[in-house]
Amino acid sequence: MLHLPIANADVNGWALLLLGFFVGVLGGFFGTGGAYIITPSLHIFGFPMAFAIGTDIAHIFGKSIVASFKHALLRHVDFKLGLMMGLLGMIGVSLGKQAILYLEKIGQVGPIVRIVYMVLLFSLGLFMLKDYYWYSRLSEIQKESIERKPSRVVLWIRGLRLGPYISFPTSGVKNISIWIVVFLSISIGFISGFLGVGGGFVRVPILIYCLGLPTVMAVGTDLFAILITNSWGTYIYAMSGKVEIIGALVMLVGAAVGIQIGSAATGYVKGMKIRFYFGVTLVLAGVAVVLRHLLMPTLAGYLMLSSAAILSSLIIFMLIRAVAEERYRSKEEVYDKPKA
Repeated sequence: MLHLPIANADVNGWALLLLGFFVGVLGGFFGTGGAYIITPSLHIFGFPMAFAIGTDIAHIFGKSIVASFKHALLRHVDFKLGLMMGLLGMIGVSLGKQAILYLEKIGQVGPIVRIVYMVLLFSLGLFMLKDYYWYSRLSEIQKESIERKPSRVVLWIRGLRLGPYISFPTSGVKNISIWIVVFLSISIGFISGFLGVGGGFVRVPILIYCLGLPTVMAVGTDLFAILITNSWGTYIYAMSGKVEIIGALVMLVGAAVGIQIGSAATGYVKGMKIRFYFGVTLVLAGVAVVLRHLLMPTLAGYLMLSSAAILSSLIIFMLIRAVAEERYRSKEEVYDKPKA
């Protein structure tokens, strides 16, 4: 057992290391910090909720440095949009942190945070699964048309006439009201500070379904925004004494390896497949939070870790298979090439 003096908790160090690795794979693949898994897991492992939130924000900050760099190399980052959302998100993080400290003061932080988690995880997860089910029933020609065409929500948001306007050429977003970006950024920041997350499990769907970014671009841009927002979140939670630095560092070691795998996999897996697996992850995390709320922490912990392990293994398998197929095709092209 590993004793964490700041949080006054004893946890299994190997469990923290594996949790960091699994969430690193998922985070690099989905473009999230993975806190919708880690914060409830830390609470299940015995962390007080406020410490679970603060520690996870610190862990996500460190992990996002590695993940952002990896996605930048793949050209999956809109730096202008990510910087704007990240900086504005700091305002929301501060508001969320004040709400958490107030709830802790009146002794209601655990139940309320869990309920908010359940609502967000199930609503977003089921929406993305429904979207994938609808998409899977289309013909190949219809799928190609849908992937190129913005949704009705995207068209409506882009059509709002609330100046001034701003464009993000890297993402293909042109002349959108700056107030839309401000509102979304602060709202996501509040969720980040309140739930102890990077905000990615909310920001990625918003970037896809509201701003119309391609899935891989939403993944990379979100990680860059998380890096900026969580630098501030880590500072303000640490100043309140709510960060268990040893626990964060142990998870970060595992995450640094997992991120490399998850980020590389986005270059080989289609966007809609990423959305499908993301939806599955959110729903499973929601079920685990329900079990914890029903006073079944052991079962919730096993579900959280096993689902993260299975999904991470699936991503690793898809990456290995895709790389093997690419190498096989390259060899075939060499053999089929006419000799001079």
